[in-house]
Amino acid sequence: MSTPTIAFCGMTHLGLNSAIAVADMGFPVVCFDPNADLIATLNDRVMPVQEPGLDDMLAKNADHIRFTADLGDLAGCDVAYIAPDVPTDDKGQSDLTPIRAIIDLVSANLNDTAILVVLCQVPPGFTRDLAFPKDRLYYQVETLVFGCAIERARHPERYIVGCAQPETPLPAAFAAVLGAADCPILPMRYESAELAKISINMCLVASVSVANTMAELCENIGADWSEIVPALKLDRRIGQYSYLKPGLGIAGGNLERDLTSVCNMAAEHGSDAGVVHAWIANSKHRKDWALRTLHAHLFQDNPDAELGVLGLTYKEDTHSIKNSPSLAMLANIGPYAVKAYDPAIDFDPAWHPNGQNAETPLDACRDVDAIAIMTPWGVFKDLDPADIKSAMRGDLVIDPYAVLDANTCAAAGLRRITLGKPAQ
Repeated sequence: MSTPTIAFCGMTHLGLNSAIAVADMGFPVVCFDPNADLIATLNDRVMPVQEPGLDDMLAKNADHIRFTADLGDLAGCDVAYIAPDVPTDDKGQSDLTPIRAIIDLVSANLNDTAILVVLCQVPPGFTRDLAFPKDRLYYQVETLVFGCAIERARHPERYIVGCAQPETPLPAAFAAVLGAADCPILPMRYESAELAKISINMCLVASVSVANTMAELCENIGADWSEIVPALKLDRRIGQYSYLKPGLGIAGGNLERDLTSVCNMAAEHGSDAGVVHAWIANSKHRKDWALRTLHAHLFQDNPDAELGVLGLTYKEDTHSIKNSPSLAMLANIGPYAVKAYDPAIDFDPAWHPNGQNAETPLDACRDVDAIAIMTPWGVFKDLDPADIKSAMRGDLVIDPYAVLDANTCAAAGLRRITLGKPAQ
């Protein structure tokens, strides 16, 4: 069999990173999107998303990647992935309208042997209901993680594949794509694969909730969460790869969507989802940590305080602000003046009426009473605490992710407060 041609349809975060990773595995790739303006931008090599390594991997494989808005280009493809991001509202509800639209558009323009794979996250039952021949229809659990999307797409730990008949071998072209990553392939019925994605995120949320709950206890009783984590990593029932970093609640959108989905499914089928509601409440409580800390250590004694904010995106190495803890803090911070800096995006005055954009990290620190490092970008780790202290009017540093070194901050005369430790 000659090398199959693979199409990715929907050039958003998931589609772009998945397509370029598959091209890097040696396959000719067609990147389709009905938005001709977006395709023109991509052909100018301007990426609408930010991911470490994305630009370099595109340049390396440019000779076998084609961006197109022409549906006719899909006719020669052996496998077509439906890969747009699924939009969610503020309550975590998915809007599947655009996903159904692009499936209708693409499936009508494939050849009679082409495989259709739904890659974007859909609720259980979605794939089986599609009007497409089931022997050529699959669902594949996506591995997208913002900030390391290329690495995850290029080196997945496993593929989870939803099928009409899991016991039947996968079609040769599809098997060739999955086999190139040299990782386990887990075929299962459509509904099991769709629910597997949600189950993985539930386990992740459980780890995050444990870390956040116990880290807060550490802050109040004199314990240090960073000393406890190694003990958990050595427990084989939990394991060294467990996500045990305390944070500022669940952010990004995907985990919130799955929490909402499980609550909705439990309500529909009469199941108990009390623990999931507790996770949601725990996340909301933790998202207000920085605001509570600022009120306790600054605002209650200084009604004219000014704040420098470092980081606006919901995590480092991405441009996404979906459910960002930084923006949640700004929305509830009241009249206090703010200067904000982020490496990926500029401050939007709509986020806070008394805020302004800073051109550099140190500009955000200049003449403020406190700074809050709300996103652990690598560039913030390079800041010298002595330079921060010289720029500031005050001395308070809210550093939830421990970006700065504790001893260097103390030597510079900064009061630093971080997650999981008593205030210093």
